[in-house]
Amino acid sequence: MRINTNISSLGAQEAAKNTNNSIASSLEKLSTGLRINKASDDASGLAIADKLRTQVTSINQGIANGNSAIALLQIADKSMAEQSKILDTVKSKLIQANTDTTSTAGRVAIAKDVSKLLQQLNNIASQTNYNGTNLLQNSPSTSGGGKGSTLRAAVMSAKGPLSFQIGESKNDLIKTKTIQSNVGGLGLTTLAKNALSAAGMGVKSLGKAGTVFSRGMASAQQKNVNDAITKLNSYRGDVGSTQNQVESAVRNLMTQSTNIKAAESVIRDIDYAEESATFNKLNIISQAGSYAISQSNATQQNVLRLLQ
Repeated sequence: MRINTNISSLGAQEAAKNTNNSIASSLEKLSTGLRINKASDDASGLAIADKLRTQVTSINQGIANGNSAIALLQIADKSMAEQSKILDTVKSKLIQANTDTTSTAGRVAIAKDVSKLLQQLNNIASQTNYNGTNLLQNSPSTSGGGKGSTLRAAVMSAKGPLSFQIGESKNDLIKTKTIQSNVGGLGLTTLAKNALSAAGMGVKSLGKAGTVFSRGMASAQQKNVNDAITKLNSYRGDVGSTQNQVESAVRNLMTQSTNIKAAESVIRDIDYAEESATFNKLNIISQAGSYAISQSNATQQNVLRLLQ
């Protein structure tokens, strides 16, 4: 028997230390609710879980982009709905002008109405924006509301396709078509010029060439207004179908986000029932280890019997 080195006690101490480390790790998991708190807990699992978390973050931003896009498209649609009402009114005014029951003075009044209505149509195109981004034409009109503003605004260029990233990849884009919902884009420049000219000259100058808002002029412009209504409806149809596409993409991303979070939870989160059982087992082993250490130290006293 040897007493300088108590091998049994050293082995019991080592086992007890390992058990205490395991208890500390189990307590950490129980207190955080996570199975993986550091890379050493599960290196490969941590890498997978972090990648899934990054994916969810990107998808959630895509969902936010989609909801913003829906709001933007609704703004554009409501503005074009008001423009549609204006064109309906302009058409009815042209029909009113294209009859002999309307006097020359009445046509001057109609020309003024048409000019103002087309000016307001351009105002809507100029003012409709989302967070500073113009939606119905390329940029805000710099023209004022005075005489000739309708014609100056008519030259504003088309708004290029609106593009929304709805997803985690740079290629997950949903786009609208080009929109130019102003007098120029809707092909009403000639009508705007004629109406402005006739409205500006007044009744006393109606005998001068080029200033009469005649029946023939009203009749000829009805086709242009019909074409403008068709084009505007096309713009609205594209905006509506794009909104439906965005809403579908958002619903799909929400489902993906939920499923990916569930997948991450399986890897990262702790199963409390399982870990509680492990913790209780380690506690029992720790108590048994303490008893083993005390017993291994007690066996050294047997040497004294040999010396008696």
